Amino acid sequence: MGPCLHYPEPRRVNVLTAALAHRAAQQAQSTVLDDGRETVSAAALWHDVEQLAGALRAQGIRRLALLADNAPNWVRVDLAAQVAGVCLVPVPTFFSASQRAHVLEASGAEAIVVSAGLRDALRDALPGVAIAGRHEALFTGLTMAPLATSAGGAIPPGTAKITFTSGSTGSPKGVCLSTQQCLRVAQSLQAAVGLSAPRHLSILPLSTLLENIAGVYMPLLAGGSVILPAPTELGLAGSSGVDAQRLLSAISRWNPHTLIVIPQLLTLFDRALRAGWQPPPALAFVAVGGARVAPELLHRVREGGLPVYEGYGLSECASVVSLNTPAADHAGSSGRVLPHVKVSVRDGEIMVDGNRFLGYLGDPASWESGPVATGDLGQLDARGFLTVSGRRKHLLISSYGRNISPEWVESELLADGCLLQAVVLGDARPYCVALVYPARQDISNAQINASIEAANAALPDYARVQDWIRLASPLSADNGLLTENGRPRRARIAEHFAARLAQCYLPEKECLAP
Repeated sequence: MGPCLHYPEPRRVNVLTAALAHRAAQQAQSTVLDDGRETVSAAALWHDVEQLAGALRAQGIRRLALLADNAPNWVRVDLAAQVAGVCLVPVPTFFSASQRAHVLEASGAEAIVVSAGLRDALRDALPGVAIAGRHEALFTGLTMAPLATSAGGAIPPGTAKITFTSGSTGSPKGVCLSTQQCLRVAQSLQAAVGLSAPRHLSILPLSTLLENIAGVYMPLLAGGSVILPAPTELGLAGSSGVDAQRLLSAISRWNPHTLIVIPQLLTLFDRALRAGWQPPPALAFVAVGGARVAPELLHRVREGGLPVYEGYGLSECASVVSLNTPAADHAGSSGRVLPHVKVSVRDGEIMVDGNRFLGYLGDPASWESGPVATGDLGQLDARGFLTVSGRRKHLLISSYGRNISPEWVESELLADGCLLQAVVLGDARPYCVALVYPARQDISNAQINASIEAANAALPDYARVQDWIRLASPLSADNGLLTENGRPRRARIAEHFAARLAQCYLPEKECLAP
């Protein structure tokens, strides 16, 4: 793509792009991005961002989708969209084909930027979404193509990014955020963590808002750099599979200052530490979030030399709300509330105000101001430390940080008529387990297994049932496991079958690769 000599409209300047432009002028050759094959300097990144931003504005693109694995190109597109004033729609690579199609249709993306590794699969991966023209080369390994989607849902004024959660239902909601809302979080994190020029290793997908803000914006604001290895180099497959040896080797080789991880990775680190693995010497801060973490696990990995600190956040507040740090740490809590937000607890539910999202995509009723009702139960102490105790509703959050509606998975399990009952459990666990009762007594275990495998095929990998228990008798209101209207009493069911469920999560079964 040739150089862009002017912009149809003025560039959008914010604290992040201004910092990058200043660094490009004052420390032109300082490294800002590195993936092991390409090292990108501040000057080169700023040049590429300006070039791409000009092209986006010249083409009149207003909503742009991005489907790519972690790489410097992801950051180029993200920053260029900010400079151009284009609304960016990251498409999670771990979404199912139908979920990706929903993201594109609902968002009304006019074009999609695709990395080379995903371009060939684009047509098959996005059923019902038509490519309306030829792919245009942007940078090496990156192309852009127009999309023939509908106009999409209405978005609130000022929307710069639409982030879709990992699917609490089959059709995830789009959370609309402004650039300033995202950067307020990054600035709060920069002040709280207190590291100068940190070298951050990105493990989570950049389409995950937490990694995008805390793993890219924060280190760049602090004058640091971001390491972006390909998922295969990190031993990552899909949203749930991990090659432990590859990941540990990559962490040791890159020797980063900071990491962001999900709770299930702490289990991996715990086992590795007990087996003799030594954290790299530069590693100073490991943030963990996305689901509840057992205090005992945090204690063990810290004793092993891993500087892990738990935090809490949600997309509707542009990710991080509270965080433990070396300077302010309270065991068992999700950390002290950061200064860009205000937290209260109302009837046991955590309420967050001060940096709330603009609203949901296509839902003008949600565009009003006021605190966000998180759906999480918790307590706030006098020192400002927040403790999260559970979910108000039944949404599961796996130890990989993926949101899963059990009702969604259960409906898939019951779809073919093989099963009369199915209850899905798995909160804070690496995968879902189903308690099932067949529609007929003569249905064999092999038939049940085939039925579950068929249901799994319609689900993204993080929501699939990896183990199941055949019930000897149906759940009922009489035995106290169903409500009077037939809904499962999930807490009672989990307690009643605790011993059998524990067998489904033995360490050898739970070892990260479902």
